[in-house]
Amino acid sequence: MTLHAGLDMGGTNLRIGIVDGTRVIHQQRFHADFARLCRENNPDVAWPIIVEALAGSLQEVLQAHPEVVSIGIGFPGFVDSTNGIVLQSPNLPGLYQVNVAADVSAKIGRPVVVENDAAAAAYGEYRLSPGRGGSLVYIGLGTGVGGGLVLDGRPYTGEHGAAMEVGHLIVAYGDNARPCGCGNRGCLEQYAAAGGVTLSYKLAAGVELNSVEIANLARSGDEKALAAYRLAGTCLAQAIAHLAKVLDVGHVVIGGGLSNAWVLMQEAFYDQLNNSLIPALRKNIGIRISTSGDEAGIIGSALLAAEL
Repeated sequence: MTLHAGLDMGGTNLRIGIVDGTRVIHQQRFHADFARLCRENNPDVAWPIIVEALAGSLQEVLQAHPEVVSIGIGFPGFVDSTNGIVLQSPNLPGLYQVNVAADVSAKIGRPVVVENDAAAAAYGEYRLSPGRGGSLVYIGLGTGVGGGLVLDGRPYTGEHGAAMEVGHLIVAYGDNARPCGCGNRGCLEQYAAAGGVTLSYKLAAGVELNSVEIANLARSGDEKALAAYRLAGTCLAQAIAHLAKVLDVGHVVIGGGLSNAWVLMQEAFYDQLNNSLIPALRKNIGIRISTSGDEAGIIGSALLAAEL
């Protein structure tokens, strides 16, 4: 049995799994509010803390599985995977040109491979979906909105590591378009990520709740909560319609924590998708919600490291 480790990093937590083939045989979750850490500290302070958290968590898991032969990290942001460098991470403000692979490797004494977190999740979903062809788009709705693309069986991240930054497709315009951490306004993740739903509800109700609390209100019939999720679905459909017109990919998988509330978004989503797609594509794109839980990013990270 050959084992590989995959680490899936988010803005508020990280998950590490031990992977055998495409099966996660052990998983641990660690809480760490990296987004807040980066907002409240300059990079010289924040980055060493992040490296220690990643290395310490990996060491804890690897102690139980010393036979692991490769380690992959899915990291949010624009990633130069060839050199293991994160060029920029909009949801971890202030991080530029940080060498994740080298810095973590130096701490744990093992080689590390780094890929964009959504690209890794896309590859994980692809490997978990045999028979679906060679191409797939993955969109992860979480702290931010990530996107990954598999073309001809391999992740495509572009020439500069910035391909498929779906969360920064602009879906709203004008003076009321919401500012985004990337420097633009009206980006998808300001409406269809967990924080976007929180902001939508706060603007309508004057109360700040997290996305799970808002979903619970929506399920009980709260109109302002329902409207927040309808807006998320509408904006997500706009973005996917643009992607479909550019890429003509037949399969789209939607995952991430916010996808657990898909029932609250789906009606508005499909209404907008049908309005936004060109007719030739309306029956040729399959949308499905991930059934992998939070394992696709772990599996994709681990397999990308194993295959190098």
